[in-house]
Amino acid sequence: MNKIIRRNQNYIFPLMLSAMAIAISSCGSNPTVNNVEETPSSRTPVASSPLATPNSVPETPKIEITTTPSTPSPTAKAAPFGTDSTPSSESINQNKTGNLKNSDITVYTSDLQCQKLVPQKVSVSANEPIKDAVGKIIASKNTADLNIANYRVNVNNGTATVDFRLSPDSPRQLVSLSSCEQFTLFQSIQKTLTSNPKWKVKNVRFTQSGEEIYL
Repeated sequence: MNKIIRRNQNYIFPLMLSAMAIAISSCGSNPTVNNVEETPSSRTPVASSPLATPNSVPETPKIEITTTPSTPSPTAKAAPFGTDSTPSSESINQNKTGNLKNSDITVYTSDLQCQKLVPQKVSVSANEPIKDAVGKIIASKNTADLNIANYRVNVNNGTATVDFRLSPDSPRQLVSLSSCEQFTLFQSIQKTLTSNPKWKVKNVRFTQSGEEIYL
């Protein structure tokens, strides 16, 4: 019996030694794991990328804009109408557009009795004062039964030729005008053109579409 126990002891001790050796070897084979768990990493942590993942929705940055109220510029006040002084005769005034010029002249129109011509100040174009002056007289004489649609004025060697163009549907013609109507139209034009010394007009003749009008 004692022999059997001794024999078993001889087997048990080697087995225990083998088990201890295996345990020691297994503990010594993973030193890195224990070091990783116990010792914190010496590397500097890298910040995570700010890029949004496919499932995340980027937030739109809010921008606040502060506007400073602008000070309104002073508005130029227009001068009251009618405060400008009336320019003298034949004075040239700059038009409000800055491109056209006007000239104040004297035109002559008939009185109500067709007896005399009355002077009147008007403003005409400085580029074509003669034509504009004739046009103002014609405009005041046009009636429902006498329609002068167009006219031309040509000055040559002191003689001004005024050519009238009547509208095709004008009921009356120039030759059918009464003596009073002829006076208010033809004499007004003649007196106006010959009374302005700058125009140097001495004689005035009248035509209708190139045909001479005999008064």
